Amino acid sequence: MLSAFFHVVFYNPIYNALVALVALVPGGDVGVAVILTTILIRLILLPFSLSAARAGRAMKALEPRLKELKEKHKDDKEAEALATWALYREARVNPFAGFLTVLVQLPVLLALYWVFRYEPFTMIDSARLYTFTPVPAHASMEFIGLLSVAGKSVLLAVLAGATQFLQAHFALSNATPAASGGQADFQKVMGTQMKYVFPVLIGVISYTTSGAVALYFITTNLAGALQEWHVRRKFALPADQSA
Repeated sequence: MLSAFFHVVFYNPIYNALVALVALVPGGDVGVAVILTTILIRLILLPFSLSAARAGRAMKALEPRLKELKEKHKDDKEAEALATWALYREARVNPFAGFLTVLVQLPVLLALYWVFRYEPFTMIDSARLYTFTPVPAHASMEFIGLLSVAGKSVLLAVLAGATQFLQAHFALSNATPAASGGQADFQKVMGTQMKYVFPVLIGVISYTTSGAVALYFITTNLAGALQEWHVRRKFALPADQSA
């Protein structure tokens, strides 16, 4: 039942949007349709993404005051928790906002990835199409006539990894450091993985799946980097301004 709900609510609409775009794009270029579908989904999710980003920036701005509270109530965890929640209420910050918005986006992004991962597009699955979805007369798997999105592409895989590094660089640069101890070590490990391990992982996944998946990663990574740049400019912190 859960699988059926996922396909009806998330997978099938994205699949139909992609098929419709293949029908509308000149030459039936599947690669261009993948990029346009990814951009369309990212625009639909943009309010949720910006909400999560704003919450993250607000939490980062509160870190110096949270550090003071931690030091002030270091021997009384209950008092520290109460003071922390009072600070959140005063600043009108929901510490779970980022997590909740990620939960909203996750099934959509998973459906988007799985459509690109498992649909060959050399054959259209008519059983999934809505009655109003135009059926492409021709689907070209050659992106702009140069790169195949059906098979493996070293160039697209490298670009997917490089754009993942770029997005991680934007996300991690000028980040307020943790106080000390285990939290700082954890943030350092996670930051290293995001910046150096994840790009390699994304590059490997892109190469071992298809050029369509690589184009999805490239597009969503560039969109994420652009969003981070926008949020940083609009909700600038002192660390950003001094950088």
